[in-house]
Amino acid sequence: MSFRSSRTFAVALVGFAAFTDIVAYAIAIPVLPDLSRRLGASPTMIGLLFASFGVTLVTVSLPAGALSDRTSRKGPIVGGLVALAAATLLFAFATSLPWLFAARLVQGAADAVTWVVGFALIADLYRPDERGRIAGMVMSATSVAVMIGPSIGGWLYEAGGMTLPFTFVTALAVIGVAGFILLRVPDTRSDREVVPVAAVVRTPAVAACAAAVVVLAATLSMYEPILSLHLNVSLGIGPAHIGYVFGVAAVATAILNPIYGRLADRVGARRLTMIGLALAGGAVPMLSLISSYSSAVALYVFQASMAAVAITSSLAYMGEAVAQAGLGSFGVGYGLYNVAWGIGLLGGPALGGFLYERVGFTRLTLLWAPCVISMAFVLARSGAARRPEPV
Repeated sequence: MSFRSSRTFAVALVGFAAFTDIVAYAIAIPVLPDLSRRLGASPTMIGLLFASFGVTLVTVSLPAGALSDRTSRKGPIVGGLVALAAATLLFAFATSLPWLFAARLVQGAADAVTWVVGFALIADLYRPDERGRIAGMVMSATSVAVMIGPSIGGWLYEAGGMTLPFTFVTALAVIGVAGFILLRVPDTRSDREVVPVAAVVRTPAVAACAAAVVVLAATLSMYEPILSLHLNVSLGIGPAHIGYVFGVAAVATAILNPIYGRLADRVGARRLTMIGLALAGGAVPMLSLISSYSSAVALYVFQASMAAVAITSSLAYMGEAVAQAGLGSFGVGYGLYNVAWGIGLLGGPALGGFLYERVGFTRLTLLWAPCVISMAFVLARSGAARRPEPV
Protein backbone atom coordinates (compact mmCIF):
# COMPACT_ATOMS: atom_id res chain seq x y z
CA MET A 1 0.00 0.00 0.00
CA SER A 2 1.44 3.40 -0.99
CA PHE A 3 1.58 6.28 1.46
CA ARG A 4 -0.94 8.23 -0.64
CA SER A 5 -3.54 5.52 -0.04
CA SER A 6 -2.64 4.82 3.61
CA ARG A 7 -5.03 5.41 6.47
CA THR A 8 -2.32 7.32 8.33
CA PHE A 9 -2.09 9.88 5.53
CA ALA A 10 -5.88 10.21 5.48
CA VAL A 11 -6.07 10.82 9.24
CA ALA A 12 -3.22 13.32 9.09
CA LEU A 13 -5.10 15.24 6.40
CA VAL A 14 -8.40 15.17 8.33
CA GLY A 15 -6.57 16.41 11.44
CA PHE A 16 -4.83 19.13 9.42
CA ALA A 17 -8.15 20.20 7.86
CA ALA A 18 -9.81 20.39 11.29
CA PHE A 19 -6.82 22.32 12.66
CA THR A 20 -6.98 24.79 9.76
CA ASP A 21 -10.72 25.24 10.17
CA ILE A 22 -10.44 26.01 13.89
CA VAL A 23 -7.48 28.36 13.34
CA ALA A 24 -9.58 30.24 10.79
CA TYR A 25 -12.44 30.47 13.29
CA ALA A 26 -10.19 31.46 16.20
CA ILE A 27 -8.23 34.06 14.25
CA ALA A 28 -11.48 35.89 13.60
CA ILE A 29 -12.10 36.39 17.34
CA PRO A 30 -9.58 39.20 17.93
CA VAL A 31 -9.58 40.53 14.36
CA LEU A 32 -13.17 40.83 13.12
CA PRO A 33 -14.56 43.15 15.82
CA ASP A 34 -11.89 45.77 15.10
CA LEU A 35 -12.33 45.53 11.34
CA SER A 36 -16.12 45.63 11.64
CA ARG A 37 -15.98 48.81 13.72
CA ARG A 38 -13.73 50.42 11.10
CA LEU A 39 -16.37 49.59 8.49
CA GLY A 40 -19.10 51.21 10.58
CA ALA A 41 -20.65 48.19 12.29
CA SER A 42 -22.57 48.60 15.55
CA PRO A 43 -22.13 46.10 18.41
CA THR A 44 -25.40 44.45 17.37
CA MET A 45 -24.16 44.10 13.79
CA ILE A 46 -20.89 42.60 15.02
CA GLY A 47 -22.87 40.05 17.03
CA LEU A 48 -24.92 39.16 13.96
CA LEU A 49 -21.72 38.80 11.94
CA PHE A 50 -20.35 36.24 14.40
CA ALA A 51 -23.69 34.43 14.61
CA SER A 52 -24.03 34.14 10.82
CA PHE A 53 -21.34 31.43 10.91
CA GLY A 54 -23.80 29.12 12.65
CA VAL A 55 -26.50 29.65 10.03
CA THR A 56 -24.62 27.95 7.22
CA LEU A 57 -22.99 25.47 9.61
CA VAL A 58 -26.43 24.14 10.54
CA THR A 59 -28.01 24.30 7.08
CA VAL A 60 -25.13 22.78 5.09
CA SER A 61 -24.07 19.90 7.38
CA LEU A 62 -26.77 17.36 6.50
CA PRO A 63 -26.75 18.01 2.72
CA ALA A 64 -22.94 17.79 2.70
CA GLY A 65 -23.02 14.46 4.51
CA ALA A 66 -25.73 13.06 2.27
CA LEU A 67 -23.83 14.17 -0.84
CA SER A 68 -20.65 12.46 0.34
CA ASP A 69 -22.60 9.23 0.97
CA ARG A 70 -23.90 9.23 -2.59
CA THR A 71 -20.76 10.37 -4.40
CA SER A 72 -17.40 10.22 -2.62
CA ARG A 73 -15.64 11.66 0.41
CA LYS A 74 -12.78 13.22 -1.53
CA GLY A 75 -14.68 15.63 -3.77
CA PRO A 76 -16.77 17.32 -1.04
CA ILE A 77 -13.87 17.75 1.39
CA VAL A 78 -11.68 19.27 -1.34
CA GLY A 79 -14.57 21.59 -2.14
CA GLY A 80 -14.93 22.49 1.54
CA LEU A 81 -11.28 23.47 1.84
CA VAL A 82 -11.48 25.48 -1.39
CA ALA A 83 -14.48 27.30 0.13
CA LEU A 84 -12.47 27.95 3.30
CA ALA A 85 -9.63 29.42 1.24
CA ALA A 86 -12.14 31.62 -0.61
CA ALA A 87 -13.72 32.78 2.66
CA THR A 88 -10.40 33.79 4.19
CA LEU A 89 -9.46 35.70 1.04
CA LEU A 90 -12.77 37.53 1.27
CA PHE A 91 -11.97 38.46 4.87
CA ALA A 92 -8.49 39.62 3.87
CA PHE A 93 -9.69 42.03 1.17
CA ALA A 94 -13.21 42.94 2.35
CA THR A 95 -14.00 46.62 2.09
CA SER A 96 -17.63 46.60 3.28
CA LEU A 97 -19.89 44.82 5.76
CA PRO A 98 -21.78 42.81 3.08
CA TRP A 99 -18.46 41.26 2.02
CA LEU A 100 -17.68 40.36 5.63
CA PHE A 101 -21.07 38.69 5.98
CA ALA A 102 -20.52 36.80 2.72
CA ALA A 103 -17.14 35.59 3.97
CA ARG A 104 -18.56 34.51 7.33
CA LEU A 105 -21.39 32.57 5.68
CA VAL A 106 -18.99 30.77 3.34
CA GLN A 107 -16.73 30.02 6.30
CA GLY A 108 -19.62 28.35 8.15
CA ALA A 109 -20.43 26.20 5.12
CA ALA A 110 -16.78 25.20 4.75
CA ASP A 111 -16.66 24.22 8.43
CA ALA A 112 -19.71 21.99 7.94
CA VAL A 113 -18.22 20.14 4.98
CA THR A 114 -14.76 19.71 6.52
CA TRP A 115 -15.96 18.20 9.78
CA VAL A 116 -18.81 16.08 8.45
CA VAL A 117 -16.99 14.51 5.53
CA GLY A 118 -13.72 14.19 7.45
CA PHE A 119 -15.27 12.08 10.20
CA ALA A 120 -17.32 10.10 7.67
CA LEU A 121 -14.05 9.25 5.92
CA ILE A 122 -12.57 8.07 9.23
CA ALA A 123 -15.66 5.89 9.81
CA ASP A 124 -15.16 4.38 6.34
CA LEU A 125 -11.51 3.53 6.96
CA TYR A 126 -11.50 2.35 10.59
CA ARG A 127 -13.26 -0.37 12.56
CA PRO A 128 -15.56 0.62 15.45
CA ASP A 129 -12.92 -0.39 18.02
CA GLU A 130 -10.40 2.01 16.40
CA ARG A 131 -12.50 5.12 15.84
CA GLY A 132 -12.21 6.46 19.37
CA ARG A 133 -8.43 6.61 19.13
CA ILE A 134 -8.60 8.45 15.81
CA ALA A 135 -11.29 10.86 17.04
CA GLY A 136 -9.07 11.68 20.03
CA MET A 137 -6.16 12.50 17.74
CA VAL A 138 -8.26 14.81 15.58
CA MET A 139 -9.75 16.55 18.64
CA SER A 140 -6.24 17.13 20.00
CA ALA A 141 -5.40 18.96 16.77
CA THR A 142 -8.42 21.20 17.29
CA SER A 143 -7.45 21.89 20.91
CA VAL A 144 -4.02 23.04 19.72
CA ALA A 145 -5.76 25.29 17.19
CA VAL A 146 -7.95 26.77 19.93
CA MET A 147 -4.81 27.54 21.95
CA ILE A 148 -2.81 29.26 19.25
CA GLY A 149 -5.45 30.64 16.88
CA PRO A 150 -6.36 33.88 18.69
CA SER A 151 -2.69 34.60 19.47
CA ILE A 152 -1.66 34.05 15.85
CA GLY A 153 -4.54 36.21 14.68
CA GLY A 154 -3.73 39.09 16.99
CA TRP A 155 0.01 38.97 16.30
CA LEU A 156 -0.34 38.79 12.51
CA TYR A 157 -3.00 41.52 12.57
CA GLU A 158 -0.64 43.88 14.41
CA ALA A 159 2.27 42.92 12.16
CA GLY A 160 0.57 43.15 8.78
CA GLY A 161 -2.96 44.45 9.12
CA MET A 162 -6.11 42.64 8.06
CA THR A 163 -4.58 40.91 5.06
CA LEU A 164 -1.83 38.92 6.78
CA PRO A 165 -3.74 36.68 9.25
CA PHE A 166 -6.32 35.58 6.72
CA THR A 167 -3.88 35.00 3.86
CA PHE A 168 -1.95 32.80 6.31
CA VAL A 169 -5.06 30.65 6.77
CA THR A 170 -5.66 30.68 3.01
CA ALA A 171 -2.20 29.16 2.56
CA LEU A 172 -3.02 26.44 5.11
CA ALA A 173 -6.28 25.65 3.30
CA VAL A 174 -4.48 25.41 -0.05
CA ILE A 175 -2.00 22.95 1.47
CA GLY A 176 -4.95 20.88 2.67
CA VAL A 177 -6.52 20.95 -0.80
CA ALA A 178 -3.27 19.70 -2.34
CA GLY A 179 -3.03 16.92 0.23
CA PHE A 180 -6.55 15.64 -0.37
CA ILE A 181 -6.06 15.79 -4.14
CA LEU A 182 -3.05 13.49 -3.68
CA LEU A 183 -4.94 11.15 -1.32
CA ARG A 184 -6.23 7.95 -2.85
CA VAL A 185 -9.57 7.26 -1.18
CA PRO A 186 -11.08 3.78 -1.64
CA ASP A 187 -14.54 3.79 -3.20
CA THR A 188 -16.73 2.40 -0.42
CA ARG A 189 -20.10 3.23 -1.97
CA SER A 190 -20.78 -0.41 -2.76
CA ASP A 191 -20.12 -1.32 0.90
CA ARG A 192 -22.73 0.99 2.36
CA GLU A 193 -26.48 1.16 2.06
CA VAL A 194 -27.45 4.75 1.38
CA VAL A 195 -30.79 5.48 3.02
CA PRO A 196 -32.97 8.60 3.28
CA VAL A 197 -31.88 11.23 5.78
CA ALA A 198 -35.10 10.77 7.77
CA ALA A 199 -34.33 7.08 8.31
CA VAL A 200 -30.99 7.90 9.91
CA VAL A 201 -32.47 10.64 12.08
CA ARG A 202 -35.25 8.29 13.31
CA THR A 203 -32.74 5.73 14.59
CA PRO A 204 -33.09 5.95 18.41
CA ALA A 205 -29.36 5.70 19.13
CA VAL A 206 -28.48 8.31 16.51
CA ALA A 207 -31.17 10.69 17.75
CA ALA A 208 -30.07 10.20 21.38
CA CYS A 209 -26.44 10.89 20.48
CA ALA A 210 -27.48 14.07 18.67
CA ALA A 211 -29.51 15.24 21.68
CA ALA A 212 -26.51 14.70 23.95
CA VAL A 213 -24.31 16.67 21.55
CA VAL A 214 -26.71 19.64 21.65
CA VAL A 215 -26.39 19.76 25.45
CA LEU A 216 -22.61 19.33 25.40
CA ALA A 217 -22.13 22.11 22.86
CA ALA A 218 -24.54 24.36 24.75
CA THR A 219 -22.60 23.72 27.97
CA LEU A 220 -19.24 24.69 26.50
CA SER A 221 -20.53 27.73 24.63
CA MET A 222 -22.66 28.86 27.57
CA TYR A 223 -19.74 29.09 29.98
CA GLU A 224 -17.34 30.88 27.63
CA PRO A 225 -19.10 34.28 28.02
CA ILE A 226 -20.80 33.66 31.38
CA LEU A 227 -17.73 32.41 33.22
CA SER A 228 -15.70 35.27 31.75
CA LEU A 229 -18.28 37.76 33.00
CA HIS A 230 -18.41 36.13 36.43
CA LEU A 231 -14.62 36.14 36.82
CA ASN A 232 -14.39 39.77 35.77
CA VAL A 233 -17.36 41.19 37.69
CA SER A 234 -17.26 39.08 40.86
CA LEU A 235 -13.53 38.48 41.25
CA GLY A 236 -11.98 41.37 39.32
CA ILE A 237 -9.92 39.08 37.07
CA GLY A 238 -8.76 40.85 33.89
CA PRO A 239 -9.18 39.69 30.28
CA ALA A 240 -5.60 38.43 29.91
CA HIS A 241 -5.85 36.13 32.92
CA ILE A 242 -9.32 34.99 31.85
CA GLY A 243 -7.77 34.01 28.53
CA TYR A 244 -5.19 31.95 30.42
CA VAL A 245 -7.98 30.04 32.18
CA PHE A 246 -9.39 28.90 28.84
CA GLY A 247 -5.91 28.38 27.39
CA VAL A 248 -4.85 26.00 30.17
CA ALA A 249 -8.08 24.05 29.64
CA ALA A 250 -7.25 23.74 25.94
CA VAL A 251 -3.80 22.38 26.80
CA ALA A 252 -5.33 19.84 29.15
CA THR A 253 -7.88 18.59 26.62
CA ALA A 254 -5.23 18.39 23.89
CA ILE A 255 -3.31 15.98 26.09
CA LEU A 256 -6.34 14.03 27.32
CA ASN A 257 -8.34 13.58 24.09
CA PRO A 258 -6.16 10.76 22.67
CA ILE A 259 -6.34 8.99 26.05
CA TYR A 260 -10.12 9.29 26.09
CA GLY A 261 -10.27 8.02 22.51
CA ARG A 262 -8.33 4.87 23.36
CA LEU A 263 -10.50 4.37 26.43
CA ALA A 264 -13.62 4.61 24.26
CA ASP A 265 -12.25 1.82 22.07
CA ARG A 266 -11.65 -0.36 25.15
CA VAL A 267 -14.87 0.14 27.13
CA GLY A 268 -17.23 1.11 24.29
CA ALA A 269 -18.04 4.53 22.88
CA ARG A 270 -21.64 4.53 24.10
CA ARG A 271 -20.70 3.58 27.66
CA LEU A 272 -17.93 6.18 27.86
CA THR A 273 -20.21 8.87 26.43
CA MET A 274 -22.70 8.17 29.23
CA ILE A 275 -19.92 8.22 31.83
CA GLY A 276 -18.60 11.49 30.37
CA LEU A 277 -22.04 13.12 30.51
CA ALA A 278 -22.42 12.13 34.17
CA LEU A 279 -18.94 13.43 35.01
CA ALA A 280 -19.44 16.68 33.07
CA GLY A 281 -22.80 17.27 34.74
CA GLY A 282 -21.30 16.62 38.16
CA ALA A 283 -18.45 19.04 37.44
CA VAL A 284 -20.71 21.94 36.41
CA PRO A 285 -21.85 22.95 39.94
CA MET A 286 -18.23 22.90 41.10
CA LEU A 287 -17.67 26.05 39.03
CA SER A 288 -19.69 27.92 41.66
CA LEU A 289 -16.87 27.19 44.13
CA ILE A 290 -14.48 29.47 42.24
CA SER A 291 -13.15 32.07 44.68
CA SER A 292 -9.78 33.05 43.20
CA TYR A 293 -7.76 32.96 40.00
CA SER A 294 -6.01 29.70 40.90
CA SER A 295 -9.30 28.00 41.77
CA ALA A 296 -10.77 29.27 38.49
CA VAL A 297 -7.97 27.58 36.55
CA ALA A 298 -8.24 24.31 38.48
CA LEU A 299 -12.02 24.01 38.44
CA TYR A 300 -12.54 25.05 34.82
CA VAL A 301 -9.79 22.70 33.64
CA PHE A 302 -11.54 19.91 35.56
CA GLN A 303 -14.93 20.75 34.03
CA ALA A 304 -13.53 21.01 30.49
CA SER A 305 -11.63 17.74 30.92
CA MET A 306 -14.79 15.92 32.02
CA ALA A 307 -16.76 17.35 29.10
CA ALA A 308 -14.02 16.18 26.74
CA VAL A 309 -14.67 12.58 27.86
CA ALA A 310 -18.19 12.80 26.46
CA ILE A 311 -17.28 14.82 23.36
CA THR A 312 -14.48 12.56 22.14
CA SER A 313 -16.39 9.35 22.78
CA SER A 314 -19.59 10.74 21.24
CA LEU A 315 -17.75 11.25 17.95
CA ALA A 316 -16.93 7.53 17.90
CA TYR A 317 -20.42 6.63 19.12
CA MET A 318 -22.17 8.40 16.26
CA GLY A 319 -20.36 6.19 13.74
CA GLU A 320 -21.08 3.13 15.90
CA ALA A 321 -24.79 3.99 16.14
CA VAL A 322 -25.11 4.38 12.38
CA ALA A 323 -23.24 1.14 11.67
CA GLN A 324 -25.06 -0.96 14.28
CA ALA A 325 -28.41 0.12 12.87
CA GLY A 326 -27.39 -1.49 9.59
CA LEU A 327 -26.99 1.86 7.88
CA GLY A 328 -24.02 2.95 5.80
CA SER A 329 -24.77 6.66 5.77
CA PHE A 330 -21.88 7.89 7.90
CA GLY A 331 -22.05 11.23 6.07
CA VAL A 332 -25.65 11.80 7.17
CA GLY A 333 -24.84 10.63 10.70
CA TYR A 334 -21.99 13.09 11.11
CA GLY A 335 -24.03 15.73 9.33
CA LEU A 336 -26.63 15.34 12.07
CA TYR A 337 -23.84 15.49 14.66
CA ASN A 338 -22.66 18.79 13.22
CA VAL A 339 -26.20 20.19 13.13
CA ALA A 340 -26.62 19.25 16.79
CA TRP A 341 -23.31 20.90 17.66
CA GLY A 342 -24.32 24.04 15.76
CA ILE A 343 -27.67 24.22 17.56
CA GLY A 344 -25.90 23.97 20.89
CA LEU A 345 -23.43 26.69 19.94
CA LEU A 346 -26.25 28.99 18.88
CA GLY A 347 -28.51 28.35 21.86
CA GLY A 348 -26.01 27.94 24.70
CA PRO A 349 -24.79 31.54 25.04
CA ALA A 350 -28.30 33.00 24.68
CA LEU A 351 -29.77 30.64 27.29
CA GLY A 352 -26.80 31.14 29.61
CA GLY A 353 -27.06 34.92 29.43
CA PHE A 354 -30.81 34.78 30.08
CA LEU A 355 -30.42 32.57 33.15
CA TYR A 356 -27.34 34.36 34.49
CA GLU A 357 -29.15 37.69 34.44
CA ARG A 358 -32.12 36.26 36.35
CA VAL A 359 -30.74 33.69 38.79
CA GLY A 360 -27.01 34.41 39.04
CA PHE A 361 -23.99 32.24 38.43
CA THR A 362 -24.34 29.75 41.30
CA ARG A 363 -27.98 28.92 40.63
CA LEU A 364 -27.25 28.69 36.91
CA THR A 365 -24.70 25.94 37.55
CA LEU A 366 -27.14 24.07 39.78
CA LEU A 367 -29.96 24.34 37.24
CA TRP A 368 -27.85 23.25 34.29
CA ALA A 369 -26.15 20.23 35.86
CA PRO A 370 -29.28 17.99 35.76
CA CYS A 371 -29.74 18.82 32.07
CA VAL A 372 -26.29 17.40 31.31
CA ILE A 373 -26.65 14.34 33.55
CA SER A 374 -30.10 13.55 32.13
CA MET A 375 -28.52 13.00 28.71
CA ALA A 376 -26.71 9.96 30.12
CA PHE A 377 -30.11 8.44 30.92
CA VAL A 378 -31.36 9.34 27.43
CA LEU A 379 -28.48 7.37 25.92
CA ALA A 380 -29.10 4.48 28.31
CA ARG A 381 -32.79 4.33 27.36
CA SER A 382 -32.01 4.43 23.65
CA GLY A 383 -30.40 1.00 24.05
CA ALA A 384 -28.40 -0.68 21.34
CA ALA A 385 -28.73 0.87 17.90
CA ARG A 386 -31.64 -0.58 15.96
CA ARG A 387 -32.69 -0.16 12.36
CA PRO A 388 -35.63 2.25 12.16
CA GLU A 389 -38.94 0.95 10.96
CA PRO A 390 -39.81 1.96 7.39
CA VAL A 391 -42.40 4.65 6.95
